[in-house]
Formats: sequence, C-alpha cells, structure tokens
Amino acid sequence: MHVEGMDHLVLTVQDITVTEEFYTRVLGMQAERFGDGRHALRCGRQKINLHPVGNAFEPKAMRPTPGSADICLIASGTVNATLLHLHAMGIQVEAGPLPRTGALGPTTSVYLRDPDHNLVEIAHY
Repeated sequence: MHVEGMDHLVLTVQDITVTEEFYTRVLGMQAERFGDGRHALRCGRQKINLHPVGNAFEPKAMRPTPGSADICLIASGTVNATLLHLHAMGIQVEAGPLPRTGALGPTTSVYLRDPDHNLVEIAHY
C-alpha cells in the first residue's frame, strides 16, 4: 500500500453554524451538506467534515474534543494580502509571519484560532 494524499479530516466543534461562518467568511471555504444531515467545508480537492461535540459520527477518534486540532492550510496570494484580509475581518493573528517547512518545502506562515480555539496555520509557498 502507498498513501497518495489526504481526502478529508474531521473537526469536532461546539457550534457547526459558527464554525461554517468562520471558515467560509474568513478563509473562503465552501460549506457543503452530505449524507444524512452532515456538514463539511470544502477547500480545493479536500474537505473538513464537522462533527458536533457529543454527537460525533461512528467510528470516531478516541477523544473527539473541540479545540484539539492543529492544522495547516495553504493559501494563494501573498502573506501581506493574507494579513490585510485577516485584519479587515477582525481576526487576531496569534503568530507570524514566520518561516516554516511545509510538505513541499519552505513556507511563510501566519497562525490564528478558529471559534473552537483550534490552531490554524495559513501557509504560503
């Protein structure tokens, strides 16, 4: 077997509506519905499935907890444009811009928190 990439990940969240609003308004993702009332956020060829805390779908992580994720998203454009956008949206940058190493090489990243306090890295190659 050889894993080729990642299809989706799951975030356990306090409030799906608040999470969808943040990721669509601030990060430009598209909210989707699928299956029997399930929610996801699409970004490129991947997606983030959203599970409400206390009502996660089976099978699930051993301890699904809001605020436990540390994810890195790749953004187009420049770091300065991202900083200006986040400022205009009223989003506090927790750290950065900082040099980092992504899966494909060097990046410049900024860090912020989503509504559940997950750490979200926005990386620019």
